[in-house]
Amino acid sequence: MAITEFKATPLDTIPSIASTARSTFRTHKTKTLAWRKTQLRRLYWAIEDFKPRLLAALRADLHRSDYESLLTEIEWLKKDCLFMLEHIDEYAKDEKLKSPDVPVAFAAMKFRIRKEPLGTVLIIGPYNFPVQLLISPLIGAIAAGCTAVLKPSELTPSVAMVIKELVEARLEKGAFAVVNGGVAETSALMEIKWDKIFFTGSSAVGTIIAKKAAETLTPVTLELGGRNPAFVTKNADLQLAARRLLWGKTVNCGQVCLSQNYVLIEKGLVDKFVEALKQAYKEMFPEGAKKSPDLARIVNKRHFARIKKMLDETKGRIVIGGEVDESELYIEPTAVVVSSVDDAMMQEESFGPIFAIYPVNTLDEALNVANLVHRTPLALYAFGSKKENERILNEMTSGGATLNDAFFHGSVNTIPFGGVGDSGLGCYHGRWSFDCFSHKRTVAETPRWVEPLLRVRYMPFDVKHMKRLAMLTEKKPDFDRDGKLIKGWAYWIKLLITLGGGSVKDEE
Repeated sequence: MAITEFKATPLDTIPSIASTARSTFRTHKTKTLAWRKTQLRRLYWAIEDFKPRLLAALRADLHRSDYESLLTEIEWLKKDCLFMLEHIDEYAKDEKLKSPDVPVAFAAMKFRIRKEPLGTVLIIGPYNFPVQLLISPLIGAIAAGCTAVLKPSELTPSVAMVIKELVEARLEKGAFAVVNGGVAETSALMEIKWDKIFFTGSSAVGTIIAKKAAETLTPVTLELGGRNPAFVTKNADLQLAARRLLWGKTVNCGQVCLSQNYVLIEKGLVDKFVEALKQAYKEMFPEGAKKSPDLARIVNKRHFARIKKMLDETKGRIVIGGEVDESELYIEPTAVVVSSVDDAMMQEESFGPIFAIYPVNTLDEALNVANLVHRTPLALYAFGSKKENERILNEMTSGGATLNDAFFHGSVNTIPFGGVGDSGLGCYHGRWSFDCFSHKRTVAETPRWVEPLLRVRYMPFDVKHMKRLAMLTEKKPDFDRDGKLIKGWAYWIKLLITLGGGSVKDEE
């Protein structure tokens, strides 16, 4: 199936593309739910009808199997469209603000939150899931009532051209557009004032995006990455942990921001864990990983060289894998036992099918190492007892977490996904995609008849009016200056009602 040769968008046309999208937004037609639903329906059928070309493009750019592309990208997006269509009425309707948010004395003012589109947005996608991670934010933007300009990754040129054709053929012209190219085209886009920038990619580029956006006070959502830890304790099921973590490093040939960068495991378990990895490897790749029709390849020679350099420079011991072939951009799923956080395998996010195994003496040591390597990774994984897993969650911050599995928290398209600290800013998916591109506008509506009740705000001021308002709105604290709860009659009534339940005990 022929795919149009990659062609960058002429630099001198980029300002007019953005201007047209902004002009379309100013017509206000994107604010109607009927318009938004029509675009989402068109997008659904565009994804379905362009499926053969998208699959061919993903094969060309990533050597990705159709099965994996359908599972992780195409079908994901179709479900995304249908879910948003099913719930958009609920997400878009005004939210009435009532007690306890609004004091009873102000109930007549009809406080509510109105969801309004931010405007014209820029969405910059990555190369690892070049369809899903570009179109999924677009679904949220459409649902919220925004117009958008998309910038696909130039590292997946076939996908970029198919996406451009899809958008231009099926979505409303003027409201949505695609700009293709590299650094020059992205730089030109960043010179334009947007109402929101949504970026998925590396922390290094994300920092540049955030700095540039700050110049015009443009809000950003940054979906970045991190050196994600996996914890394996003596209470873990080693076979299950090995199988699931190895799977996490073979999806898209490990080019997944969520996959573990290293495994922290108690020293006495290392040999058994390695044997379990080898067994899982044999089950996944009966004839070896290189001959597998299911394993993708590294996106280009630059990233191949980057990953290979980590393997070349490690002082650790390769325990599974290790084969590389530049002619095929092939790197075998590889695990390396290391002994220092300064090892090459620990210093950089691998973003490939390789990971470190770092032996530790205790869970205390494991948590210290993880917080030293990266305090706010995008994800973490814990394989242990319930008590151990809860401790890890409590003492280690991350964008998301999965217990006893690999990145399941990012595998459902309707729950919030995002980083924390330097692994990301903001979240999306499902309801949160709608919120990501919406402004929650508080609206109050004051009726004429309440004017006598508003005397308190008008000059000349009179203290008696303030006292009257205080009688209606003021609450007294039930704690003293040391922060201790005052056990008055309200406390004992609550204690009696809850039969001494945790809600009262937790307050003390």
